Amino acid sequence: MTVPLVLIRNDDQSAHASPGHPERPDRVFAILEGIAADDELAALPWLDTPAGRRDLPLLVHSEDEVRKVEGLAVRGGGWFDPDTYCTEDSYVVALNAAACAARAADALVQGEARSAFALVRPPGHHATPYVPMGFCLFNNAAIAVRTAQHAGAERVAIVDIDVHHGNGTQDIFYADPTVLYTSLHQFPWYPGTGHASDRGDPGASGTTVNVPVPPGTDGARWLELFDEVVLPEMTAFHPDLVVVSAGFDAHRDDPLAELRLDDETYSAVADRVRTFAETHCEGRSLWLLEGGYDLRAIAASVAGCLHVLAA
Repeated sequence: MTVPLVLIRNDDQSAHASPGHPERPDRVFAILEGIAADDELAALPWLDTPAGRRDLPLLVHSEDEVRKVEGLAVRGGGWFDPDTYCTEDSYVVALNAAACAARAADALVQGEARSAFALVRPPGHHATPYVPMGFCLFNNAAIAVRTAQHAGAERVAIVDIDVHHGNGTQDIFYADPTVLYTSLHQFPWYPGTGHASDRGDPGASGTTVNVPVPPGTDGARWLELFDEVVLPEMTAFHPDLVVVSAGFDAHRDDPLAELRLDDETYSAVADRVRTFAETHCEGRSLWLLEGGYDLRAIAASVAGCLHVLAA
């Protein structure tokens, strides 16, 4: 029997933490508290949590990138750049986050659920094939895409709603005509990528779709651009699965960006993704947690998405 929505998380993620850093375990704890306090959400099923495997990041990352994360963890941790930390446990935690992303992708392709939401840390969309960066160690969304394709999904569309451009995800799939990468993001802003002129390498032209928006953009305008640009591109692509890089840092209350989305904006985009998936890919949408650093905003916005997806 296919259920409407399943959840999954890597339970060891509290071991990936650095004092004072905004990408912290409290982000997921706040979401979990919101789920537990809501009778409908508290009744949602959870997928079993598999152990991480080294071969998963190698689906999308170089051996050198994986060794960088593994090696820094073995040495007791440290920093890849001024934003991106690694503890002695972070390599294993990141492998387990990747395993959750892969498990959720398998569940959708195999028909266990219509939608899945992975409450995983560390996030992933800035991690390139060669470099951990931007709070990200392994690219969970890219790993989920490759896992889904190995399970039988031929074409996958990625919708990146994080306020920051997912440069790592774009780089991984820039020459791949079987993966559509779309992103709405504040521009100019970290990491400085995501120009509208970036459309994919020859042979994959048109499978990268960037929608940069200026500071101060509100939810109404953001949704207009989603409707005018992203949805038509997705429709033309005919995906078998939608993967959402679900960042909630475009929220008006978020301390790390300057957009003006609100709780209701995220419920509205979840409704659009669900409707699209029901029409074009048998309802299959996989949501993977990326950014979002105001605890009230991320908890409320995720809860709103979950209510829509569970309906």
